[in-house]
Parts: sequence; C-alpha cells; structure tokens
Amino acid sequence: MPHDKTAEDLRAIRIDQFIAHPPAKVWRALTEPELVARWLMPNDFKPEVGHRFTFTTTPRPNVDFDGVVYCEVLELEPEKLLKISWSDRKRADWTVTWRLEPEGKGTRLFLDHEGFDPDDEMQQFSRRIMDGGWRSQHFGAIAAIVDEL
Repeated sequence: MPHDKTAEDLRAIRIDQFIAHPPAKVWRALTEPELVARWLMPNDFKPEVGHRFTFTTTPRPNVDFDGVVYCEVLELEPEKLLKISWSDRKRADWTVTWRLEPEGKGTRLFLDHEGFDPDDEMQQFSRRIMDGGWRSQHFGAIAAIVDEL
C-alpha cells in the first residue's frame, strides 16, 4: 500500500530503501543483536514474539531521555516483517516496523516508526531528529553491514 507523500505525516516516519542483497542477509542485520548494535544501539534483542528488551545509548537530558529504550517484539515473520514497541516510559510510546520485500536480486527495506503525537512539541522535535538519524545514519549503516555478510 503506497504512502501519501503529498503531506508530511506528523504521526510517523516512513522510509524505504533498496539494498542490493537478498532478504535473508538484510534480515540478519535487523535481528542479530551484535549486528543491530553496530548500526543502532547495544541491546539484548531476541527475535521472538513477546521478548522484552532494551536499547541503551547516551542519555540526552535536554529532551528528558535517560538513554534506555524499552522494547517488545510484537510481530515477527522471518525475512519479511519485524514490529517492535519503542518506549522511554515517559513520553514515547511508539512502534517501529521493518518490512522486507524482494525486489529483483535485492530487497526493498521499509521502515514505519509510528505513534508520534502531532500536538506534542517534544514528540515532534524527536520525530524530526529521529527521521534524520534513520535516513542519514542507520539505513546507510545497515546497507554497509549487509555488504560485509
């Protein structure tokens, strides 16, 4: 289902990128904890529905973030779909969904980071910062890691 690109979605970050490798390799970068730590944050992730885990990073007191992201695996279809909850237990109560679709000899990787409150100035600030991070850092790092596999 195509996303409406005509208006900015204040409730979500939506990105897709082609990666010139099959879904199985991209899936590894999204689900092997040591690989995820290289492109996102240190974690205790396990690819099991219901598994609760955390990401840890540098605290950002200016946005009342202590550096811990609390997550749970909500949905999982190997090499196709990974959906997790994403919370700071204060303001953020979001979901992050990764979808992988075969495209030629590679994979189209989709990210939907949803649940931002359009009326909450701090959440909108976080959405803008995270949108930039997903686009400029994380997607490129995922592709580089997959190149190494």
